[in-house]
Amino acid sequence: MMFDRKRIIILVVIAIIGFILGRLAFRGALNLLMGGTLFGGNIL
Repeated sequence: MMFDRKRIIILVVIAIIGFILGRLAFRGALNLLMGGTLFGGNIL
């Protein structure tokens, strides 16, 4: 029971990290395409 809970927590953490990295990569790609600033630019 405890092992299953730990596995679920690890999967959730990995999913959150992957989501954040995906958003950063997506924003970086838009930055290269449109020439805006990476954070707080004119895109999003």
